[in-house]
Order: sequence, then C-alpha cells, then structure tokens
Amino acid sequence: QVQLVESGGGLVQAGGSLRLSCTASGSFSVIYDMAWYRQAPGNERELVASITRYGDADYADSVEGRFTIFRVNAKNTIYLQMNSLQPEDTGVYYCNSPQVYLRVGGPASFYWGQGTQVTVSS
Repeated sequence: QVQLVESGGGLVQAGGSLRLSCTASGSFSVIYDMAWYRQAPGNERELVASITRYGDADYADSVEGRFTIFRVNAKNTIYLQMNSLQPEDTGVYYCNSPQVYLRVGGPASFYWGQGTQVTVSS
C-alpha cells in the first residue's frame, strides 16, 4: 500500500507564506511525475504545479512567480513553497502522482493524498 501524506497547511494572512510537504510512504519502486492540485469550495480541483523526477516544473498561470515546487527524491517528498498568498489561494491542497511504480517493469499507478487545508485571510 502506498500513501501520499500532505502537511504544512494552515491559516495565513494575505501576503504571507506557507510551505507544503507531501511524502510518499509504503512499498514502491519509483515515483516519477508528481503534482499539487487545489480545490476551493464550489470549484473543481485544479492543477497548481507539477514536477518531473528530474526537477522540471510547470505552474498554473495564477501562481507563476509566487509558488515554487521542488522535490527531494531521497526523501520521496515534494514541496510547494507558496509566497505572496492571496485569499483566492484558499482551498484544500492535494498531492498526487500518476506515475507510482510498485515494482520494476510494472504498470504505473495513480495516487492522491488526503489533502491539507490552506486558508488565506484578507
């Protein structure tokens, strides 16, 4: 069983910063692409940022220049550094990977974390 566990959410004032973490645990061979999504009340889940195993990152236009995604493969962990937070960044932030390989040569599996709440007050 593989688990993705997020942490680091909380309440912050507009203009503030938070750093989210997502650590993969369990039995697996390797994890390639990973990403952060978020979902605000009443909205669909949206992609915030993604990163390859080799560190290539992409960002949603709404967070470009404010958020940074990075990873430490030795710790099976990705991070999301969020600066200059705004009320519209409020939501539940989820970690995911569509490329968790449970064994060498096996198929890719898709996992989501349970989410961590980020609330930005104005």
